[in-house]
Amino acid sequence: MAGGEPTVGGPAGTPPDPFADVTRSDAAFRAFLHGLPGVDAVGAQQRTAVLGTRSIKTTAKAWAIDTAISMVDLTTLEGSDTPGKVRSLAAKARRPDPEDPSCPTVAAVCVYGDLADVAKEALAGTGIKVAAVATAFPSGRASRAVKLADVRDAVANGADEIDMVIDRGAFLAGRYLDVFEEIVAVKEACGPAHLKVILETGELVTLDNARRASWLAMLAGGDFIKTSTGKISPAATLPVCLVMLEAVRDFRAATGRQVGVKPAGGIKTTKDAVKHLVLINETVGSDWLSPDWFRLGASSLLNDLLLQRQKLRTGHYSGPDHVSVD
Repeated sequence: MAGGEPTVGGPAGTPPDPFADVTRSDAAFRAFLHGLPGVDAVGAQQRTAVLGTRSIKTTAKAWAIDTAISMVDLTTLEGSDTPGKVRSLAAKARRPDPEDPSCPTVAAVCVYGDLADVAKEALAGTGIKVAAVATAFPSGRASRAVKLADVRDAVANGADEIDMVIDRGAFLAGRYLDVFEEIVAVKEACGPAHLKVILETGELVTLDNARRASWLAMLAGGDFIKTSTGKISPAATLPVCLVMLEAVRDFRAATGRQVGVKPAGGIKTTKDAVKHLVLINETVGSDWLSPDWFRLGASSLLNDLLLQRQKLRTGHYSGPDHVSVD
């Protein structure tokens, strides 16, 4: 408002940042992150195991399959990727089932940054996002200048979303402020593109570390937190996803800002996808049951979703040529 005094912690008219002191030093970060409630690993395993037994039938299953399709980030991240492969993937993203125009499109196509322009052209006018991995994916072993140049290059090539990797070495060494500042710098380099922060939870080892990294990434401005690069095992697990969903729920309660979640790596079947949807509904509620707030990073998952969708519609599985081979 004109003539008003700036609110402490933000511009005029914005509430103060309740975590401003946390991000000022490594010591403050360490005190905050290690002061978060500890994760009951056995309890997380048991809860996800129970939720994983939920049975969804008929109409609810049809909704779940279509919802899962709409959440897929259809991905190719191989050194052998070519413009032709990316165009083929984009065609599949546009019409997952060429015989059924009622089939929803996927949320995004995820590629290396140097192929983002190919995906952008192939997806023009569809509303499907182009996601590009950056920051020396998958290792993250590069200077910050190189990582930021990687991000800017991907955005210049047309990426709508950037999937960055955190410096796991710095995180595990307790250099939390370094990790935070790098995410902040990457977020700035993204410009209008949304930022997904890959935690690579398999290398973080513990669920406590997954919770701490989730909070760190959200405090730094990440729009999504993502489990994995898909290049190491274990990748996305239900207990890790549970911890990350609890983190975004608690972060929204504390700050008013909603952050998305993207499990990636190892999600291959319709059963896997449905388990994640049940986990969302039971942990954070329907606010996250949207591709705006939840994604499934996958390459082969879409094929199984399409086969199960066809089975529901026709009563039988189609032949092996019903879906394309990725």
